[in-house]
Amino acid sequence: MEPSWEPVPAGAPLGLWSSVGVPNQELQTAFLKSLLSSILDQLSPGALGMNLVVEKTENKVKYVIKQVECIDEHQANEALEELMPLLKLRHAHISIYQELFIIWNSQISSLFLCLVMEYNHGSFQKVIEKKRETKTIIDSEWMQNMLGQVLDALEYLHHLDIIHRNLKPSNIVLSSSNHCKLQDLSSNTLMMDKAKWNIRAEEDPCQKSWMAPEALRFSFSQRSDVWSLGCIILDMASCSFTDKTEAMLLRKSLRTLPNGLRGVLETLEEKKIPNAETFGSLLPLMLQINPSERITIREVIHITFVGSNFRSSSIALSPHWQLMPDSVTDLLLGGSIASIIDVMQNFSGRPEVQLRALKRLLKMPEEQLGLPWPTELVELLTAIMKQHERILDIQLHACSLLLRTLGQALAQDPAAEVPSESSVVSVLLSCLRIHPESEQLLVTVYSVLAIISSQESASEELQEAGLFEHILEHLSTFPTNRDICINGLSLLWALMVDAVIVNKTPLERAPVLIAEVLAAHPMDAEMAEAGCAVFWLLSLLGCIKEHQFADVVTLFLQSIRLCQDRIPLVNNAYRGLASLAKVSELAALQVAMPEEGGGGLSLIRETYRLYKDDPEVVVNICMLLAHLTSYEEILPELRASGIQPLAQEIKERFTSSLELVSYAEKVLLRLEAGTPPGSAGGQSALP
Repeated sequence: MEPSWEPVPAGAPLGLWSSVGVPNQELQTAFLKSLLSSILDQLSPGALGMNLVVEKTENKVKYVIKQVECIDEHQANEALEELMPLLKLRHAHISIYQELFIIWNSQISSLFLCLVMEYNHGSFQKVIEKKRETKTIIDSEWMQNMLGQVLDALEYLHHLDIIHRNLKPSNIVLSSSNHCKLQDLSSNTLMMDKAKWNIRAEEDPCQKSWMAPEALRFSFSQRSDVWSLGCIILDMASCSFTDKTEAMLLRKSLRTLPNGLRGVLETLEEKKIPNAETFGSLLPLMLQINPSERITIREVIHITFVGSNFRSSSIALSPHWQLMPDSVTDLLLGGSIASIIDVMQNFSGRPEVQLRALKRLLKMPEEQLGLPWPTELVELLTAIMKQHERILDIQLHACSLLLRTLGQALAQDPAAEVPSESSVVSVLLSCLRIHPESEQLLVTVYSVLAIISSQESASEELQEAGLFEHILEHLSTFPTNRDICINGLSLLWALMVDAVIVNKTPLERAPVLIAEVLAAHPMDAEMAEAGCAVFWLLSLLGCIKEHQFADVVTLFLQSIRLCQDRIPLVNNAYRGLASLAKVSELAALQVAMPEEGGGGLSLIRETYRLYKDDPEVVVNICMLLAHLTSYEEILPELRASGIQPLAQEIKERFTSSLELVSYAEKVLLRLEAGTPPGSAGGQSALP
């Protein structure tokens, strides 16, 4: 079958032919005749156009010509200019274009851009199809080796700022059984042809299922390639138990369902698919819906071939990813902190060097580390965490060093200010989002943020960054993790105390979550202390709803009974009770009414006996009593419980405290009003 192509009509710009160096129409025709003997086969149409298998006359070598119809000469010229640099690529695992040219098809009067590529019979798509038909697992060693070759090629392209844009199994061809190549790199001009994409999507919905969510909106980046590669890895790992339609629907669903991977990853584990654990760690990072939260190709390489037991001859040969020997790293890091910082800056892209340097700094004595801090150390740690945000070990060690550095600095000088405060906060919150499963990291970040929140200007920024929501989500997710809960409650306290709360809405779910945490740790005095502190601030802010008053009052009273020896807890609990009693008669009744095991009034008397020489505790007790006496219905119970002589004693013992005397007099006046003559209310002594 002879091709129907002809040279471009007269008047077409010579620039169209610069890729093959043909200056006139006669030579154009001669070139085409030498190239083609016949069209051997027509492959399944691609997303952008027809794919034809052709054979070169002089040597019988087969090629694939992708024939892309162009809207006009301008689009053809733009695409050609954009694709020209691809002719210069030189990589063992990239199949470059052999020729690029434009042709006129007289039968349909259309202009076509033709991309000439190597022809290879095999591809990842054919391997997957064969394994899917037989329901067999792809060989682990082969897959690791192939993945190494693909990653090496993509890392090379991304290093040159080249995006593949059209990565899918059919575009990873097999030049031999153990050697693959990326082919059919596309241009932005061609991929932005929305009309053509929509037609192809209707004809074959599978074509676009490999594309990242943002690529469907014609926004391409290196991380779009990461998404496509993640889909390919997923399909190769799951082809033994999913059919073609199921796999396509799964890929499409991942664009809108953040947790859509969970089921298939669990199945990989259940069916003991090789490397299921690595895929379980890797794929959720590659298939993030938001491209900014997706990992890079370099990070994929690190996770698979540095951080796991994956092996590939291609990665081992890649100069970008040969690990620096420990002996060399130790030699470089053997000097002072200044020399270590220089090494970290000079090898910023080497995660193994950064991790070893961080461990070295953590072992340094304070006098060598130069605390309270060299500002450049904090800024360097922030930069490292940002650059290697997906590597958990680096995040853990960098956070630990930040905690030590900032903590020691503020211990020595409480007025010291955190350098580059906003960038530190941003990086810390980002690492929480990226590693939500790491409980150790979460605790360390909370500790660092608690230090930063002590800075006068930091609280509002942390609120605006959504830290309230982060903390409450973690309390909900990890209610039984003691360290996370105590540090989370302490951080809530630090954010709320003496701060202007910009938006109270996120705090509305706090009472329920804190109550659940305290219920999960019923005998933990430290947890009760942290919970009472936050409950008090929530009551002041009006974030506890009326239907929650009774439960919160009960929690306050239980916490006091549990650990009356903890003065901060006692103070905050009585402050919280006073705050609630001030606004709610229901809360006041809950405090005053007797109950099995002793009510709130007997507890008040007991606390007073323990702390009658502590003015702060006494003033909080007296403040609560003053609010209780404002409700007529409670007065009889207060009189019967001996509160009147208690208030009298407080008035007489603390004559120098105007605040205490004022509260005590208010209590006495209310209790004495309407007291029946000869009643015991005003005569009984304190037990």
